Amino acid sequence: MRQVINISLPKELVRAVEKLMKEEKFATRSEFFRDLLRMRIEGKILRELAESRKELAMGKGKLLRTLKDLG
Repeated sequence: MRQVINISLPKELVRAVEKLMKEEKFATRSEFFRDLLRMRIEGKILRELAESRKELAMGKGKLLRTLKDLG
């Protein structure tokens, strides 16, 4: 089930949204903002993954053999 969320934007941002919608061929503002949020969420996950890989490379990782090792 979907919920409606209203946001208020200054005119400059509205123009930017409209321009990007046209360029990227989004049919609705809702489509645009859903895509934007998905990209934001995916970006966070990728940053966390990169940080984890960095820690592993530095020897800070812990080998987990079972789920009990998480605790």
